[in-house]
Amino acid sequence: MDLGISGRSAIVCGASAGLGRGVALALAREGVSLTLAARGEERLRRTAEEIARETGVCVTHVACDVTTEEGRVALLTASPSPDILINNAGGPPAGDFRDFARDDWMAAIDANMLSAIFLIRATLDGMIEREFGRVVNITSGAVKSPIAALALSNGARAGLTGFVGGLSRQVAAHNVTMNNVLPGLFDTDRLRSLQGGDEAVRERQKKQIPAGRFGDAAEFGDLVAFLCGTRAGYITGQNWLIDGGQFPGLL
Repeated sequence: MDLGISGRSAIVCGASAGLGRGVALALAREGVSLTLAARGEERLRRTAEEIARETGVCVTHVACDVTTEEGRVALLTASPSPDILINNAGGPPAGDFRDFARDDWMAAIDANMLSAIFLIRATLDGMIEREFGRVVNITSGAVKSPIAALALSNGARAGLTGFVGGLSRQVAAHNVTMNNVLPGLFDTDRLRSLQGGDEAVRERQKKQIPAGRFGDAAEFGDLVAFLCGTRAGYITGQNWLIDGGQFPGLL
């Protein structure tokens, strides 16, 4: 399926590995030029080179921390007018909420709420002027089914979800859509760190997923790429859960 976005440009945050890399590759295969962002220079550069070599699209990269003003300025200097914005940041640490200080909460809010809002603010008006824009925020299945041990993530990501829900309706008439994609358990570095290298934990978690496996970053990327395409122009303000059937509810 041709998604109709060849020649468009995208910023993809958290793109050096995992779900962000999966999204970047899926967009590149559709002919989208990329500006990739992540903190680690070496892995980010390697990812950019691999995607450019495989797809032939223009791929630039900016090693930066988008939770800081300096990092966002560096990223937006490299790509000031993207057609597509993919917000993605690693989740904060797990733990008992009683143990978290104010600084822990502010770090989570900066990473998983405010950095996305500030990047949206910087790029949205250009999308409106061009009458095309796609914003996809990679959040978490915990937005729909909160996980007790992920209090920091639950709070910060739910805040972003509420913000996007309101703003998306204001810009829909300009062919600018805004959606959130909520991953369940995907076989990423983040999941493995939470599992602590315990194979028994991995197997137990797999058994709780109706699909009987962890998700793959490539299939996640394909969903996000579709939401960025012209065929998805009537989809906005939605939370797309992709979790192998683990969430038991209907809504």
